[in-house]
Amino acid sequence: QVQLVESGGGLVQPGGSLSATCVASGSILSIGLMAWYRRAPGKERELVASVTSGHSTTYANSVKGRFTISRENAKNTMYLRMNSLKPEDTAVYYCNGDVLSAGQLWRNYWGQGTQVTVSS
Repeated sequence: QVQLVESGGGLVQPGGSLSATCVASGSILSIGLMAWYRRAPGKERELVASVTSGHSTTYANSVKGRFTISRENAKNTMYLRMNSLKPEDTAVYYCNGDVLSAGQLWRNYWGQGTQVTVSS
């Protein structure tokens, strides 16, 4: 059984920084595209950033230049570094990944989410 587990997040003042980590575990053979999504209160879920196994990255315009996504393939781990945080970044952040596991086809998995709150 594959699981994606986020950690990090928390409460920070505007202009501050936070980091989030996503660790994939289970009988994993390979991980393809990984991404961070977020859902703010009263809003739809949106893609924040994505990273391929070859470390190519994409960002939402709203976080470009402030957030950095990265991954360590050998550790099945993805990171999100969030700088210059704004109140509008407040949301639950979710890890997402395409995973090939033993005895399975490629499947898409979600983590349980981690809360990021930006407030003075």
